[in-house]
Amino acid sequence: MTTLLRIRAIFTGSVGNLVEWYDWYAYAAFAIYFAPSFFPKGNPTAQLLDTAAIFAVGFLMRPVGGWLFGTIADRTGRKTAMTLSVLLMSLGSLMIAVAPTYQTAGLFSPILLLLARLLQGLSVGGEYGTSATYLSEISTPDKRGFYSSFQYVTLIGGQLIALGVQLILQKVFLTPDQLHAWGWRIPFVIGALLSLFALIIRRHMEETISVKKGDEKRGSLKVLFNEHPRAILTVVGLTMGGTLAFYTYTTYMQKFLVNTVHLTKERSTVLTFWLMLIYACIQPLCGWLSDKIGRKPLLITFGVAGTLFTVPILTAVSHASTETTAFLLLLTALLIVSGYTSINAVVKAELFPSQVRALGVGLPYALTVAIFGGTAEYIALYCKNIGHESWYYWYVTVCVFVSLLVYVFLRDTRKTSYMNREL
Repeated sequence: MTTLLRIRAIFTGSVGNLVEWYDWYAYAAFAIYFAPSFFPKGNPTAQLLDTAAIFAVGFLMRPVGGWLFGTIADRTGRKTAMTLSVLLMSLGSLMIAVAPTYQTAGLFSPILLLLARLLQGLSVGGEYGTSATYLSEISTPDKRGFYSSFQYVTLIGGQLIALGVQLILQKVFLTPDQLHAWGWRIPFVIGALLSLFALIIRRHMEETISVKKGDEKRGSLKVLFNEHPRAILTVVGLTMGGTLAFYTYTTYMQKFLVNTVHLTKERSTVLTFWLMLIYACIQPLCGWLSDKIGRKPLLITFGVAGTLFTVPILTAVSHASTETTAFLLLLTALLIVSGYTSINAVVKAELFPSQVRALGVGLPYALTVAIFGGTAEYIALYCKNIGHESWYYWYVTVCVFVSLLVYVFLRDTRKTSYMNREL
């Protein structure tokens, strides 16, 4: 494959990933506006807890998506799985866009919101494993870390677009009252339309595997668990601390800045937007570095720094007297987390052979994210609600330390990659 075709393939795989994650993060970004529409009026923290609970429930579908789309990707090809996943995401966004409020439909309103998030959870659960696999397979061996890092560039990019839409609506088109009343629906309409665009783009993407009929090992759970148990446990261990730290400093942080630091919703959005933009730019640099020095040094750097500095950083942010102080503290945290996010996709893909790669990457990752990433907001808000917010800081620290132990004993996948054997 020529360099031009390879870049085109990476763009094709990445743009769908960006759209899917925009849809996913639009929920988190606009929850501070639509929470009263779906739940009875009351304590703002309690309303956010309700929306965070549905956010967490959406994560429960991600393991199902990881299994379903991982199996499809390994048995019929990456293209088919990635096309179907983005179609589901479009449907979920459209459902939220047209959902009635609690005041007009009663309990039917949060139930419809829940169903939409379950569909989106199924879609995102399938997207991660297949896109991580696709971007790793389409890359050249010496640039695998760099190319695969664009999964998190587009993942963060999805959040950036969601925040950008929020900023434009806040600053240019709508008043706060209009955003609370009906303006929160706009990003979900945009998400549904973007998903249809991504669907068209993905119909023309390059396939990375040749599937032979009758190969019963392809996409087999039995083969995955019987022949690769250590790799499965490795995925769980290396994901635990990384995904919790990622969701803490990205998805939850906007609410943390409003609810704990007491910034306005608008200032919180601006601060988060610039943090995410810089964070996205860091990912390819770290991916490139992993191609030069290996994956393990970056993972260990994240594990050590995350264990030592999570509590001090979050404590300092909670007491920050200026926006600049909060910004610099959170930028430091995101730089630390980049040691995980920039290369976690390629590390997981390098642990499995092609016949079970999408399934092996997607299923254990989705299970771990459902348990730790999906509940991050809820646990953080719960700790705040009972008056012990700092407990959450220690919870993140312990999980990062457990992952650090995995990183220490992990063989560097740049040298032991299954993809090197399949060349």
